[in-house]
Amino acid sequence: MGTILIFGANGQVGFELLRTAWAPGLTPVGLTRAAGDVTDAPAVAAAMAAHGPALVVNASAYTAVDKAESERDAAFAVNRDGPANLARACAAAGVPLIHISTDYVFDGASKSTPWTEEDPVAPQGVYAASKLAGEEAVREAQPDHVILRTAWVFGAHGHNFVKTMLRLARERDELRVVADQHGCPTPAAAIAAAIATIAQARLIGGGWTPGTFHYGGAPATTWHGFADRIVEHAADRIGRRPTVTAITTADFPTPARRPANSVLDTARLGQAYGIPPADWMAGLDRVLDDILDETQGVGTKA
Repeated sequence: MGTILIFGANGQVGFELLRTAWAPGLTPVGLTRAAGDVTDAPAVAAAMAAHGPALVVNASAYTAVDKAESERDAAFAVNRDGPANLARACAAAGVPLIHISTDYVFDGASKSTPWTEEDPVAPQGVYAASKLAGEEAVREAQPDHVILRTAWVFGAHGHNFVKTMLRLARERDELRVVADQHGCPTPAAAIAAAIATIAQARLIGGGWTPGTFHYGGAPATTWHGFADRIVEHAADRIGRRPTVTAITTADFPTPARRPANSVLDTARLGQAYGIPPADWMAGLDRVLDDILDETQGVGTKA
């Protein structure tokens, strides 16, 4: 039934998209930036022509939130111009596009309940603005799309909060972690599985519904709660259990503003595609096993 062409295959979600279970007849093909630079429109067109995909997934992104404050052009090149190039190429070829976005499109402060797709967007910072611009570019160029907003992504591949906490847990007796920012940790593998379900609905049947959807883990927690769970479950493996101390956002200033509320309402995705929120605790256990098996010489699990 066709090729699923994945741009950004070396990122957390792109990596998992190549490992997830696809329906028979659907073949994932991953392109790293070297093989398919989304900021290069001719390169995108060439990749589309070479692979003739049935559907495209944009898993590429500039995600260095703080660095983006001083690298605006780089952030917008990847997060706005890249999706625009992909959306135009997909529209020209008659190919649907699935694009990954973020909770950062909201201000993170004007409500305390989970964000719905109907809530007004108000990005705070360069990264957030660039991701919203990418969404707008996709909507303008290719109506046959799904935009999947997610948050607090983690996996065994790439750089993320879980790996940072594991490294610090080995080095320090105390970890000071922000406890007044709330969100939904989301396993990259769960995002990949959700994307596969959405793609299969479009290509095989089962009710393709274009538009914007939210997907995140449950239950909601804080960075402190997330860190405490990581340390607790890794303690036996690393032989250490440092204290995880709660601090405030004011205690940990960063160049870019972090949202106090990053919790996403995932009801619409459940209604359209039957996809429930991700069980991030179970996902964390699997990711910790993968990471610790690899670092301790056991070998990475498939």
